Amino acid sequence: MPHDERAVAGASGEQPTPVRSMVVVAGSGRSGTSTMAGVLRQLGLYVPQPEVVADSTNPLGFGEPQWVVDLHNALLSRAHVHASDARPAAWHLVDQTVSDAIRWHLDRWLVAQFRDALEADVTELVVKDPRVSWFLPTWIGAAHRANARACTLTMLRPPAEVVASKSTYYGGRMADSNRTAAWINMMLHTEYMTRDTTRSFVRYHDLLDDWTTVLYRVGQQLGLQGIENATTDNIRRVHQFVDPGLRRVTTGWDGIEVPEGLRELAEETWEELGALVTTEGETDLVHKRLDDLRAAYTELYEGAELLAMSSVIAARRRTRQQPPRPLEPPAGRLDKVAWLVPHSVRARIPARLRTKARASVIRLRRGLR
Repeated sequence: MPHDERAVAGASGEQPTPVRSMVVVAGSGRSGTSTMAGVLRQLGLYVPQPEVVADSTNPLGFGEPQWVVDLHNALLSRAHVHASDARPAAWHLVDQTVSDAIRWHLDRWLVAQFRDALEADVTELVVKDPRVSWFLPTWIGAAHRANARACTLTMLRPPAEVVASKSTYYGGRMADSNRTAAWINMMLHTEYMTRDTTRSFVRYHDLLDDWTTVLYRVGQQLGLQGIENATTDNIRRVHQFVDPGLRRVTTGWDGIEVPEGLRELAEETWEELGALVTTEGETDLVHKRLDDLRAAYTELYEGAELLAMSSVIAARRRTRQQPPRPLEPPAGRLDKVAWLVPHSVRARIPARLRTKARASVIRLRRGLR
């Protein structure tokens, strides 16, 4: 049995230290990650404090440690990547921002959180943030260095619902096509980066419809004691927390403006990810199909970049150009008189005569002084 999956007895023969685990709740924003983090909290798992404050977009809370959100935002900003970035190359850009100094700070923070959890008699920690997928290798490495077992729980929601929900709650800052592409990019890479971990996939609507069945399966797949040893009080709190009405946006592709090829790729991705909900779905064939979808998306995106190169060049030129200085009337009295003459009239005067007139004006100005 691997070292990080067993209890370690002390040198003096005292009782083995309970195995500690870190559960990373991953997935696209508006996919039910907050609901899942809340359920795990009700079952007794520890969510590091302080948390992001609830708002109208998530009235029951986000289940997101503020420190984690701040770290992810800072690193994404440094990489010039945003949380819903659709670029396949963005994953490499993010990797380059994680330095040894960042790992050192993350290690210290994680050890402190396990210490706080242990004071509450808890050995299982929840790390949740929609941005966390960009940093999965970093978090998994930190868990191993903290002698903790790392596992991942990825939430699934139909892409059309995710796009519609983001449009409803986040506004129209991004087009439907971009949000669909970002969902594909996020979910396919999340699946790939969690393939070698202890993991579980959960459909959002399954969680809302019958959370007891879903959590029983998750507990078995991830080996979480907080789920397997849930008390009657824990179960009662989860029943009070889970509300099927949380799924406030239910829609198909009608009214969502997405090119047919991109929509088909999103639907294929949704279907293949759904196969991973059960342990039997973890087959080489399913993994191969997901790899093919990831390659197809990369090819589609790179082709779109080449097609839009003229727009990219134009945008770069606009950024580099300085705004023209506004024209202002000259300060001198004679210059003010000249300014009143329309440019179309001044332009009719031959250049040689304009030069002589300018010299005469200068001599006259000096004489007035």
